[in-house]
Amino acid sequence: MICKSDIVNLKTGIDEMIGQKIIVKGSLGRNKSFEKEAIIEKAYPNIFVVKYEENERNVTYSYTDVLTRTVEVQVFDGQNYSPLIPPPVAVVK
Repeated sequence: MICKSDIVNLKTGIDEMIGQKIIVKGSLGRNKSFEKEAIIEKAYPNIFVVKYEENERNVTYSYTDVLTRTVEVQVFDGQNYSPLIPPPVAVVK
């Protein structure tokens, strides 16, 4: 379940990364997916805006898109890309 604090923490993190290079991965349906480089442009209370490098297009995503893993965001730290949200840890029973 997504808590309000999760959204607030993610928004704060994205606010601090404005201007940073990222990779956005997502699904287009029917076994089609995409992976594009972008830059975080702006952050608003419910959404954030990224600009794709290949076609200079702005696209918006909601914080819940990231938290539910509808889209995956990897952040460039100068040398490598790392996930904005770590992958879930499988619990072995």
